[in-house]
Amino acid sequence: MRPHPDTALRDLWTLAGLRDMPPVGLHGTDPCQPSTYAIGTAALASIGATGAAAAAIHAARGGPAQRVTIDIAHALTEFHSERHMHVPGVEAHDWDAIAGLYRAGDGRWIRLHTNHEHHRDAVLRVLGCGYDRAEVAAALSTWHAEAAETAIYDAGGVATMTRSLAEWAAHPAGIAAASLPPVLIERIGDAPPTPLPPLGARPLEGLRVLDLTKVIAGPVAGRTLAAHGAEVLHISAAHLPALPVLAMDTGRGKRTAFIDLRGQDGRATLRGLAAGADVFLQGYRPGAIASRGFAPADLAALKPGIVCVSLSAWGHFGPWAGRRGFDSLVQNANGINDEERIAAGEDKPRPLPCQALDHASGYLLALGAMAALLRRAEEGGSWLVRVSLAGTGEWIKRLGRVEGGLAAPGIGDAARFLEDSDSGFGRMTAVRHSAGMSGTPARWVLPAVGLGSDAAEWSR
Repeated sequence: MRPHPDTALRDLWTLAGLRDMPPVGLHGTDPCQPSTYAIGTAALASIGATGAAAAAIHAARGGPAQRVTIDIAHALTEFHSERHMHVPGVEAHDWDAIAGLYRAGDGRWIRLHTNHEHHRDAVLRVLGCGYDRAEVAAALSTWHAEAAETAIYDAGGVATMTRSLAEWAAHPAGIAAASLPPVLIERIGDAPPTPLPPLGARPLEGLRVLDLTKVIAGPVAGRTLAAHGAEVLHISAAHLPALPVLAMDTGRGKRTAFIDLRGQDGRATLRGLAAGADVFLQGYRPGAIASRGFAPADLAALKPGIVCVSLSAWGHFGPWAGRRGFDSLVQNANGINDEERIAAGEDKPRPLPCQALDHASGYLLALGAMAALLRRAEEGGSWLVRVSLAGTGEWIKRLGRVEGGLAAPGIGDAARFLEDSDSGFGRMTAVRHSAGMSGTPARWVLPAVGLGSDAAEWSR
């Protein structure tokens, strides 16, 4: 039996260590998407928790109480936000030509993720074939799926073999993932209480967020904090791979600057920004940011009271903790795709109808950041928030199954949830934020602009 969305929301609130949740109205129930998993419940609960946290921060700053309301169809439209973003002349984001599922030589399925060129090149090196789907299929037909998975990871690529729920539960990485909460918030250092800024027009006004993330989950977290008034400065570098269409969708409300952390000057610039930040949000490969001198302990020493927010694919412990990963790979490895296949009576693994692990993780990251801000104001301390795609996948599993969910008709016409605005790329159509706030409506003040468009400095 699956929990009601209200129960899932209350459980997240308690897990975040928060009290006295503002009133939240969640409207709608699963099934609302063709899936046997409670994707709508995950959307309502995760987005609802961020709205409640923003309302709680506004009240803690002396603002009036307000109510949060969320409609399931709007929430699920936002869980597809990258598919609804449109700029004239810009093609929607799509998968690379050789990404996707293949049958290996042992009859098992393997999924490749090749949207970044260096991941694509790693796959082609391992397989010894050309950049052609038929050639990749022929090459994989000579491999055992698990051996190909390991070899591709070892070469710097990303892939997962399709596993059943039972196989994942018995796998050492699956055993580690099963113990992961959807969001983990822990105090990592001493610091006196940091008062929230004086009351502003918006819940997070006056709070600064450094956003070192890419693709979907981490950028969604930064976009959510910006929707409630935080100053969000996205940091990337010209030499790093990017998916421009995804950056357009998740760049609303943010400024964006380039910093090259390979040199001392770049690291000094980032340290200066971190010294003035309230939240340091990062979602790079485990250890990558820490190796540049920005581990949570380093940041807490630099800025006592800082809130460090970290996203990983597979969690912070276990045999796969250091591995790269993406939503499509995690739901393929953890049994979800196999279960959807079985429910549909199909032969081929069936993915969820949206990047639910990515989007839910984004809102869980934002919830963790806001909960830690509230707790540091009351308790003091520096804080670390951890969210992983694998942990989010386990949370979605625990929400239960939806009988007959694959026959759900979908969310209908999404046009009612879209808005038009100017951007650095032309007129943009995109999804409005789905957390309705009775006193401080969520909105993005800044338009999405090209990566690196702004100076690497705080605006105020």
